[in-house]
Amino acid sequence: MVRFKTTDQILRLMGNLEHVRNIGTLAHVDHGKTTLSDSLLMAAGLISPKVAGKALALDYVPIEQMRQMTVKAANVSLYHEWNGNPYVINLVDTPGHVDFTGHVTRSLRIMDGAIVVVDAVEGVMTQTETVVRQGLEERVRPLLYINKIDRLIRELRLSPAEVQQRLMEIIRDFNGLIDLYAEPEFKDKWKVNPAKGQVAFGSALHKWGVTIPIVQKSGLKFNDIVAAYNKGSEAVSKLAEEFPLYAAILDMVVEHIPNPKEAQRYRIPKIWHGDLDSELGKAMMNCDPNGPLVICVSKVNVDPHAGLVATGRIFSGTVRNSDEVYLLMARSKGRVQQVGLYMGPYREVVESISAGNIVALLGLDRARAGETIVSLNYKDLMLPFERMKYISEPVVTIAIEPKKSSDLPRLVDTLRKMAIEDPTLQVKINEETGEYLISGMGTLHLEIALWDLQQRTGGIAIETSPPLVVYRESIKESAGPVEGKSPNKHNRIYISIEPLDEATLRLLTDGKVYEDQDWRTRARILRSEANWSAEEARGIWAIDEHLNILVDVTKGIQYLRDIKDTIISGFRWSMEAGPLCQEPVRGVKVKLVDAIVHEDPAHRGPAQIMPATKDAIFAAFLMANPILLEPVLKIEAKVPQEFVSGLLKVLNSKRGRIVQMEQQGLLMLVRGEIPVSETFDLSDQIRSATQGRCFWSTEFSHWAPVPQQLASDLIRRIRVRKGLNPEPPRAEDFLPR
Repeated sequence: MVRFKTTDQILRLMGNLEHVRNIGTLAHVDHGKTTLSDSLLMAAGLISPKVAGKALALDYVPIEQMRQMTVKAANVSLYHEWNGNPYVINLVDTPGHVDFTGHVTRSLRIMDGAIVVVDAVEGVMTQTETVVRQGLEERVRPLLYINKIDRLIRELRLSPAEVQQRLMEIIRDFNGLIDLYAEPEFKDKWKVNPAKGQVAFGSALHKWGVTIPIVQKSGLKFNDIVAAYNKGSEAVSKLAEEFPLYAAILDMVVEHIPNPKEAQRYRIPKIWHGDLDSELGKAMMNCDPNGPLVICVSKVNVDPHAGLVATGRIFSGTVRNSDEVYLLMARSKGRVQQVGLYMGPYREVVESISAGNIVALLGLDRARAGETIVSLNYKDLMLPFERMKYISEPVVTIAIEPKKSSDLPRLVDTLRKMAIEDPTLQVKINEETGEYLISGMGTLHLEIALWDLQQRTGGIAIETSPPLVVYRESIKESAGPVEGKSPNKHNRIYISIEPLDEATLRLLTDGKVYEDQDWRTRARILRSEANWSAEEARGIWAIDEHLNILVDVTKGIQYLRDIKDTIISGFRWSMEAGPLCQEPVRGVKVKLVDAIVHEDPAHRGPAQIMPATKDAIFAAFLMANPILLEPVLKIEAKVPQEFVSGLLKVLNSKRGRIVQMEQQGLLMLVRGEIPVSETFDLSDQIRSATQGRCFWSTEFSHWAPVPQQLASDLIRRIRVRKGLNPEPPRAEDFLPR
């Protein structure tokens, strides 16, 4: 029975941590997460039972309703009773499409458990594996909901025995992911057991669901479900009345997802590397509402009326209106102007919210996703949370410009706000040349961004270029030392360059090593896991966003400290646009091996040191066998046997590489890799070659060298597109004359 509770009642329950659960929905695109969320909202009395399953209420962004998919994470606090006791369930509905995995990554930080939704026909797909892996890395406990059981009955017409076999296959595959990606202490503990009620089955569209304990208690048989579908919609509706989906899911959540106090004991050591025995550490481990305030921001969005809204999880303390806080990443103070509780797309204004819950804050305009907020008097004692690791990178770019120059200020302001809200959307604005570039995870990501841009600006007329692939420049060999001379000839910078080894790249990619990390911690990790020398590990000056490292190995250079920041700026300038075709540089170690610095500060300013640094880096780069890297996607497809040859023909024609083929029942599972540049018409070609019978998905895999026979022509085409000389420069062009 639906029981609606007021905001005040929800707030009172939030103070009892034993009766709080923080969960999210995770899945492959179109497996039914948001449709499931509708049933949960119906249980809380937030939407009508008549529209649940069709309303897609948490898809509150209009384009989500139009495209029938989730592109942004949404939050809501629900009320549920289990065994006669009341519970508050803070729910996050996340996107499933690979282009929006950045929202999933940020949402996981504030969850303790996840309902992983799997389509009964399609089974465990690539993106299912991705979100489960992401969740396990954050120590978020997964439970399983197998959706669309009606498809097995209506479409495939499977017998009860065949349905049972199919469900067991999905459970086996799901537990296989936990066995593969979970840490040793959680492998066995977190594998789902249907007999214990850790797996739910049902149809989110038709609003019914069961677990094995529910089936055993009620005496329901699968033949009864088949019979209901054979009788028609009235019988199916009765099935939903007797076995409501929300009851199966929320009972499962309350029983098997840990409360915040329990979860933080094992999650904090994973996501925070400070001293667990300190006052801050103990407060977070105990989820202490009376401890120092600590909030991790998972997302920000710009409300056109209220300004920037920061959403986050309170790991310790209680946040109140007018609290003065400190933002560690922004290194600035802020004052909380309003505390809010999410009820679907709306924020209910409240006086305070305590540890273990999710909160919306106004007034902290410098907050960004991943920010750590702490009580002002603890700003020097708190370390930031472990960095969130995005599994993908922006690999597709479009150029945009307004048709009317008078619209330019509004366009620039809107683009900057969009970049704040979505860190995986990269916006580069060159106000001098008038070039505005938006880079996203894929073409869909950019399509949504352009729609969002139109909505925010009131539909200003803009022109866009066709989608372009983002490339990276790198090297295969070492070179140097190479001299760079300042324009006034008074300063000399000597640079050596070498490719980063795989172990170091992996540490950087996984977020285990980063620029603002304590240097002792960073040095220890690099020495033990990547065999760096003590001298080089201590000498790291900078690590940029494209995974390049600047290392100082000099000794006793006069005035070097005075120009350190300028050399770092020159390094970043060089890495942003390499010499081959002005694409970002990736995976390079730049070593400062010597320098001659003029004693007069007037002769060693940025206008002298930065060009000298860049010339030395570029000359060494071009001597080190430079290469162009392209983004490569992992592709997974399930296709009937008779259409396998058509699928393989498409992949082979697009420089695809088949990694694995495996028979799975009536379908063939094909895993492979394909360059992003070959995927712009991939959907149409696969659909045509398989008569629409292929389930497939892609996700970012890695950067790989462009084949030598293609690289030279590609570099020239990129340079021409950017208005550069078609021929790339030579090392001699950057050497002193």
